[in-house]
Amino acid sequence: MANERLRDALARNGLSYEQIAEATGVDQKTVERWITKGRTPYPRHRHVIASMVRETETYLWPDAVVPERKARITESELVKLYPHRNSIPADLWDHLITNATEHVEVLVHAAIFLIERPTFVRDLVRKAEAGARIRLNFGDPASRDVARRSEEEQLGKGTLGSRIRNALAFYRPLQGVEGIEMRFHKTTLYNSIFRFDDEMVVNTHIYGFQGAHAPALHLRRLTAGELFESYSESFEHVWKLSKPATF
Repeated sequence: MANERLRDALARNGLSYEQIAEATGVDQKTVERWITKGRTPYPRHRHVIASMVRETETYLWPDAVVPERKARITESELVKLYPHRNSIPADLWDHLITNATEHVEVLVHAAIFLIERPTFVRDLVRKAEAGARIRLNFGDPASRDVARRSEEEQLGKGTLGSRIRNALAFYRPLQGVEGIEMRFHKTTLYNSIFRFDDEMVVNTHIYGFQGAHAPALHLRRLTAGELFESYSESFEHVWKLSKPATF
């Protein structure tokens, strides 16, 4: 059976059989068999290809990595666990924001702490102008879901919706900027997600606690890992359910 995921990944990245053959040190016929006949490359070749197409090995070859190895690699994706999001050092956020060149993805309710960084919005504009894809997904401030979450976090009725509207005022300069998309979601937010290229902060949510006081995971993507990819897929699911932000 042909490996359509690999075929699609090469096409999306403009890579030819010849380029893959040169990078992996095999002949083009071998590369063709990897795609048309679904043959599985050796681990060293899988790693090279996955890096070139910016996909995980487990996505391109779901059955190639044994469960024990998947588990070990996935554990290694966790750089550090913070007991509270507000205990993440400021210099880590600086590192993540400054070094991102291709993807910035944010799934939150309001995340006012981000716009408290004086240059955050301007940084997003500069990154978009340099070719990065920026996707920001906020809670719909008029939704019942946000109102219920406000009460669950003991903020008081309507408080979270007001926080979102306050935050959105700072994001107005991003409207109409090419490369930047903003949407509203109405989903139950189990985690806030902050992706910067191949690094990510996942802020888990605990009933009765505000996000700043809930744990946060700093992840770094590995090609055969599953943790980073799981949260990335979660972002995509919510994104597809969301509507363009209007404010």
